Amino acid sequence: MNPDHLTNEPEESSLEVGELYIRYKAYAFSIAYRMLGSVVEAEDVVQDCFTGLQSTSAEVIRNPKSYIAKLVVNRSLNFLNSARNQREHYVGEWLPEPIGEMGNLPEESFEQKEMISYAYLVLLERLTPVERAVFVLREAFQYEYREIADWLGKTESNCRQIFSRARRSLPDQLPDKEQTQVDRATKEKLLARFTTAFLNYDVTAMLDLLSEQPVFTADGGGRVHTVMKSMKVHKGVMALLTSKRVLTRLREREWVPTVINGELHVALMKEGKLSEVLCLQTDSLGERIEAVYLVVNPDKLTAISTKAT
Repeated sequence: MNPDHLTNEPEESSLEVGELYIRYKAYAFSIAYRMLGSVVEAEDVVQDCFTGLQSTSAEVIRNPKSYIAKLVVNRSLNFLNSARNQREHYVGEWLPEPIGEMGNLPEESFEQKEMISYAYLVLLERLTPVERAVFVLREAFQYEYREIADWLGKTESNCRQIFSRARRSLPDQLPDKEQTQVDRATKEKLLARFTTAFLNYDVTAMLDLLSEQPVFTADGGGRVHTVMKSMKVHKGVMALLTSKRVLTRLREREWVPTVINGELHVALMKEGKLSEVLCLQTDSLGERIEAVYLVVNPDKLTAISTKAT
């Protein structure tokens, strides 16, 4: 293992907070976004982190990148624990906030190489806050258990157990974190087929596209009327997607293939403005659709570019 977070790091920080912010803001955001699944909340955590650094002496910050990661993950944990009641009372299903390749983030702080696929982000919602912290730090950022244990106030053995428990909570086959050019070409064809089948109420075509156990989840957040509960039965998802009474407004939109969370998905446009985002999770071959995620809540659409691919 050769984690890049250990390379080219000074033994002791002599940088000003402004310099640390410029150098590490994207890295801090990538951790916070994986922890929280929200662009706005992640930005708040990052801002709070660097504000707190202003009163921290250089002697304390032995390794700036690791120190900032520690601050971010602990602030994210605090945020998740305090927001638990709010999310439990969220109207309908809660989906992560998608982010565009050229999202409207301050100073373009979220780079393409730091993207995480939307399907992967959805899966992280299954984990408890502590499981998510250990899993993200270990699996995504390759921190050693020793460091993670120190940051979270736990033993190294305990962190290993937490990671194992988190991994068991997730499917054996995890979605890819990133999309290759070959994957993107395959996804583009699948999106075109899905769009045509959906707009034409084509049951036969939809049968060819859906996996044996597809899932449909929509997030309106109480702001916009939509399907309130996840549909997890093949017959139900099929009926929902081919119904001439449900989701009818989606067929009135302009469907624009758009890079979202590093992958090709669909931005639905109404009178030139973004109205919904539709993300598809495919199987490992990219041939069948395992999940359809529809984000309708306007509060979760602010970080999406509507520029067509």
